[in-house]
Amino acid sequence: MIHPSAIIEPGAQIGENVSIGPWTYIGNDVVIGDNNIIESHVVIKGPSVIGSGNHIFQFASVGEGCQDKKYNNEPTRLVIGDNNVIRECATIHRGTIQDQGLTQIGSNNLFMAYTHVAHDAMIGSNVIFANNASVAGHVHVGDWVILAGNSGVHQFCKIGDHAFVGMYSGVNKDVPPFVTTIGTPAGPVAINTEGMKRRGFSPEEVMAVRRAYKTLYRKALSLEDALAAMAEDAAAFPAVQTMIDFVARSERGILR
Repeated sequence: MIHPSAIIEPGAQIGENVSIGPWTYIGNDVVIGDNNIIESHVVIKGPSVIGSGNHIFQFASVGEGCQDKKYNNEPTRLVIGDNNVIRECATIHRGTIQDQGLTQIGSNNLFMAYTHVAHDAMIGSNVIFANNASVAGHVHVGDWVILAGNSGVHQFCKIGDHAFVGMYSGVNKDVPPFVTTIGTPAGPVAINTEGMKRRGFSPEEVMAVRRAYKTLYRKALSLEDALAAMAEDAAAFPAVQTMIDFVARSERGILR
């Protein structure tokens, strides 16, 4: 059902079984898939593609041009997957030509009230942004990551799969997979044990990741020596190899 007060520009494409509430604006170059619920007073601009089964709550701004001062209204894109929940007053911006011209969000994510996804961010799937969590431009967030309330991530940082960014964390370097942070500037405090258990990791693999964390953060080893020591468990436990690969690829440097 489309409310009669909603404004839908002629260039927008709306799928089947889509509900659009009163006073919502859908701009040109917006493609909305099937079975979406878009509440009242939402603004969606394009070029943007939104998959199926998403629920966007009132006063969210999706697909707006970014806040980068270099942005000159180029037709950059936003692509959102399926079954995401975008709560009140969340803001999600399109990319810039200084990167790939794309902001991309996976599926099954929850963006709580007042969260912000800046230009050129790449967000995985099954991610939770708690209230007021924000990521700056060019940030990459892996799958199953949780950003707790009022946390913030500096531009160009990367957050590995299954990491937990604690409340009020100010992240200015990369966060390896499975690592929990806290503080400003954020520092590592533990691994995300509870998250690993919920997602079906075996007790043995959880213990292997704990050993890897202690090797990386508690043994006063150089980064090169720590990665070499972690490799002993990597063959038997893929999660450890995931940590090694992430750290080895880090360009900004990891929290340590």
